[in-house]
Amino acid sequence: MPFTHQDLCSLAVNWLQRAPGRSGPACQVAFSEAKGGWNGEIPDAIGFRTAAEDEGSVVVEVKVSRSDYLADRAKAHRQDGAAGMGLYRYFMVPEGIIAVHELPPRWGLVEVTPKGILRVLSGHVTVKRAEQPAWRHERAISREWLLLASMLSRVGNVEAMHTELKRVKNEQARLARELDALRARERANMLSRAVAGIDTAQPLIARRKAA
Repeated sequence: MPFTHQDLCSLAVNWLQRAPGRSGPACQVAFSEAKGGWNGEIPDAIGFRTAAEDEGSVVVEVKVSRSDYLADRAKAHRQDGAAGMGLYRYFMVPEGIIAVHELPPRWGLVEVTPKGILRVLSGHVTVKRAEQPAWRHERAISREWLLLASMLSRVGNVEAMHTELKRVKNEQARLARELDALRARERANMLSRAVAGIDTAQPLIARRKAA
């Protein structure tokens, strides 16, 4: 059964959150087909990585057919790459639709086999960290900020959620300290009992030797 556009978007979001050891970008946040508040690019899937040493965005454009892929070239944000989103950019397609040599410069490619297995054929996740900057794009970062703000606005009261998360984190830290203290006391008690056992055994050993 052929993959639908939504099928591939779901796979793209999952892939964006994959760890590097599984050929993924390890994005902490990823979502699909979200509007950024004005007419223009709506990424099929986009993820954001917040690690300081490798922060940035990854866009995945999903194409279910070759004609769909070829039509993508006419989009305004493809003609002017700096007007688009994504520090790193990928196409995700069913197996055999696109060859690596047909890709635009610095775009990666993820193929999906008929069984739904993802194969990363090119892109920044296929090379060593020192080589990854060669895959970066100029991008419209203000559009990415607006997209994130738009998504946060749908969550509800962001400040209330943030406050609750801080409270939970502080409580977790307090409980961790208490657990460490309990473990330390238990180790001290075990050592004390062991020493007491030695002290009790020594007179018995001495009497047996004397007898």
